[in-house]
Amino acid sequence: MRLPDNAIFCLASPHTMTLLYLDFDYSEDDEGTGTWDAMASVTPKQLSALLAEIEWMLAWAHEVFPGRCGAIEDGGDWDYDLQTLCEAADTTPLHLGYDAAEHHITVQGDPAHASRHIVTLSLSGRPAFGAALRARFAID
Repeated sequence: MRLPDNAIFCLASPHTMTLLYLDFDYSEDDEGTGTWDAMASVTPKQLSALLAEIEWMLAWAHEVFPGRCGAIEDGGDWDYDLQTLCEAADTTPLHLGYDAAEHHITVQGDPAHASRHIVTLSLSGRPAFGAALRARFAID
């Protein structure tokens, strides 16, 4: 999975980006740290489009808040968790990773063997990150 050649232009665009697969639920702790949780269930044919959407979000976050990704309690401004589950019980689960330097999601395993893939993305951040995230992706 690779971002398009115009990805940097798109990352810097002031316009909101429409999300097709990710629908976020929001929660906030007593210290003002916001958490956005999304889950998407897709077929193997849709998986690459979903992962591209996640790549765009994470690339944006790394571009706009460079070097500030990390656990909030350890001083980071934002953090994320990316998980996947395959619906077929006999399928080896996929392992997803994100290479921030390359703006690229890595996939270990064979996505074609499952009937559906359930992917979760959780983003958490301080108020400045939350305001920028909401503005860029039009999410609550």
